[in-house]
Amino acid sequence: MLAAHIPSPSRGVVHLGPVPIRAYALAIILGVVAAVLIGEHRFTARGGRKGAIADVATWAVPFGLIGARIYHLATNPEIYWGGPGRSGTIGALKIWDGGLGIWGGVLFGALGAYIAARRYQLSYAMLADALAPALPVAQAIGRWGNWFNQELYGRPTSLPWGLHIDVAHRMAGYLNDAYYHPTFLYEFIWDIGVALVVIWADRRWKFTHGRAFALYVALYTIGRGWIEALRIDDAHKFLGLRLNDWTSVLVFVGAVAYLVLLRPRNRDDGHSAGSGSQAAQAPTLAPTATTTGEVEA
Repeated sequence: MLAAHIPSPSRGVVHLGPVPIRAYALAIILGVVAAVLIGEHRFTARGGRKGAIADVATWAVPFGLIGARIYHLATNPEIYWGGPGRSGTIGALKIWDGGLGIWGGVLFGALGAYIAARRYQLSYAMLADALAPALPVAQAIGRWGNWFNQELYGRPTSLPWGLHIDVAHRMAGYLNDAYYHPTFLYEFIWDIGVALVVIWADRRWKFTHGRAFALYVALYTIGRGWIEALRIDDAHKFLGLRLNDWTSVLVFVGAVAYLVLLRPRNRDDGHSAGSGSQAAQAPTLAPTATTTGEVEA
């Protein structure tokens, strides 16, 4: 036993009478609340309408959750329909047991936000910039759901911050290994760092036209590549890299290209709160954003 280590919760569900309270779901909810509060502050500071972010969230959050689940099912169908003993369609619907893919959540969440922007006559680009540091904070909080579920941890380690995983939650071939890299914690720290860098850079260069969002995406994918290299859960691989690695590479290239191509040509790069010129230049960064239990991702 390690002299120092990170313990895992003995359970991820508590009951208030007949009502189960799942830590995984609670982490997602807290992440959403944090994102709305941060996004609201940044959006109104840019001259946007108060309450607009909450309105957008009523569209973006359900879309994001559905998209995150679809991505997980599409990339891991064998978990549910891979043969005898699999949970099948009923299991595929049990989102509370974990299994959310961040890229699907970003894509569908961006679609939901776009619909809301059109409905409420908001600048989609300005929304993206306002939410740029809010989304990694939501993802950071959501990752604690992985801790409660004892899932998506890294390879075995003897480091003093090794995460203890109960035998029932260990991967095949690792039953004798008790301590693992706490990838949930690594991503939590990385995501908070990304949020702080985006806030600093946005204040320094006054990003508009979705460029703060693009910066967030580029930074997140870098950390995601490092964390994917530590994980030992089953994943489809192509040319030696996990599927999420390839997705991160493509998204990173797209985000950096967007940052370069949309760089300001002059000093006047100000925001517009309405649905005018900036709305017409709304970014198509959908494939690129917690939130993350699994937040699989």
